[in-house]
Amino acid sequence: MANIDLAAQKNAQQWLDSNAIDSSTKDIINDMMQNNIEQFNESFYRNLEFGTGGLRGIMGIGTNRMNQYTVAMATQGFANYIIKSNPNKEIKVVISFDSRNNSKEFAQITARVMVANGIKVFLFKELRPTPVLSYAVRYFGCDAGVMLTASHNPKEYNGYKAYWNDGGQLVSPHDTLVIEEVVKINDYSQVKIQDNLDNITIVEKSFDNNYLEEVLKLSLNPEIIKKHSDIKICYTPLHGTGITMVPKALEMYGFKNINIVSEQAIIDGNFPTCKSPNPEEHSAMELGIKLAKGINADILLATDPDADRVGIAVKDQNNEFILINGNQTATVLTYYILKTLKENSRLKGNEYTIKTIVTSELIKKVSESFGVKNYDVFTGFKFIADKMLQLEGKEKYICGGEESYGFLIGDFVRDKDAISACCMIAEVCAWAKEQGKTFFDILLDIYLEYGFFKEELISITKQGKQGAEEIQNMMLAFRENPPKTLIGLEVVRIKDYQKQLNIDLKERKEEVLDFPKSNVLQFFLEDGSKVSVRPSGTEPKIKFYFGVYNQLNSIKDYPELFKKANEKINRIICELGLK
Repeated sequence: MANIDLAAQKNAQQWLDSNAIDSSTKDIINDMMQNNIEQFNESFYRNLEFGTGGLRGIMGIGTNRMNQYTVAMATQGFANYIIKSNPNKEIKVVISFDSRNNSKEFAQITARVMVANGIKVFLFKELRPTPVLSYAVRYFGCDAGVMLTASHNPKEYNGYKAYWNDGGQLVSPHDTLVIEEVVKINDYSQVKIQDNLDNITIVEKSFDNNYLEEVLKLSLNPEIIKKHSDIKICYTPLHGTGITMVPKALEMYGFKNINIVSEQAIIDGNFPTCKSPNPEEHSAMELGIKLAKGINADILLATDPDADRVGIAVKDQNNEFILINGNQTATVLTYYILKTLKENSRLKGNEYTIKTIVTSELIKKVSESFGVKNYDVFTGFKFIADKMLQLEGKEKYICGGEESYGFLIGDFVRDKDAISACCMIAEVCAWAKEQGKTFFDILLDIYLEYGFFKEELISITKQGKQGAEEIQNMMLAFRENPPKTLIGLEVVRIKDYQKQLNIDLKERKEEVLDFPKSNVLQFFLEDGSKVSVRPSGTEPKIKFYFGVYNQLNSIKDYPELFKKANEKINRIICELGLK
């Protein structure tokens, strides 16, 4: 039998002694202490960490869980920082929520705390996607925003994304300074909260039109869409917020043949048709692929619960539906947008794109071929938003993306946007059809022109206190004993972003990396292959990113080259002991 963790006992006792904690919660705590010590320890051994992106955790009773108390305490800390940062002015905050269980309730608690602190609050009446929240921050001239979502995590999770006045998630120095304020709130009695939703401005459904008008302006080839308006599009919102916006946006673009996966169009935080509502996972896409096959669709589009990520499936050379990964989608979109802008003489020489350091180098190659700069940033879309803010008024942002299925076109949103991405992906399909091609054909054309880049991601989940320690130890082992060779190839360079060092092993020299500190390691092999490893900032996972490169000389060589690239990646994975 497990022993009660002393830190857990201390944290729980504080709740049991507090007059601010309701009696039913206290009953549950006492029951856990008596009958489920392991659950009790996990629920109370620490305070749920307000990280650099906000909160994310399993829902339930406890200081280490997402619940009404932890949400309210985090909000009080965030409110304190917003007020401190904006002296002598009317402060405004906008709040939205997704389809997860308790998201609406957590959003209302957040609103009640904010307004009790003298902050003017805009609260969405109904669930709305993350990109709409990001847009609303700028539209209403808010000082901050909050989105209640755990993105693509399983149903047990919920989360709290904090935004600043640019519409992007918190970055330095705000992220760490907010954390300092949140940590100070160590007792629920410190929370100011009003009993109802009075004095809160409700954002009605009609607001959608403001955002959708901006999305519509992104279209580059309306005439081609008009010509091929009947392309068969399948769409699944995976029980999430996308159903409120994506079909309407596609219709506004001019697409008329939109087929929705009815089983997954039901808004349900239990996500009954998929273990995890993640378009990266094949199991979540199976119902969509079934429908797409049945109607011989041109493309399947899928969005995660807060509709910031988009996954797609298309027909390959053998007319079989396959999943396209985030690197591939971002590459095709970047290529299409830049090619179309150039053909229409709309590139003036001061444009740029952005990708993260673990995203395909192919995006950089494509961008530079059109005379467009490409910037690298850390993993996480908030760093893309931050780079946009830094360059605002100096250079023109075109688009940016990351391997984890996030993409953003235009600058009216400052987070990844699956709604505008869905529209542009559909537009690419129409453009391909005009040439007698498919989306997959366009991808192969890019590989033929720029080279074949193959990427893969492995995520290893390590739950709880022990899991966090294991992840820390794995990173330490890679840092202190990096591989010298992989699959017979020499490791020629190491980038250690925590030590801010670029280590050239061939020349035996070190250079300072022009990047902030972050717990990321990258190993570069002599043939140009790349391995990146980092702990996730939002999930109990350690992530390994693999990228290999080969020249594609003919389309007919693609299947063999694809097979060899997979074999190469699998050999690297095995040598690292990950399989």
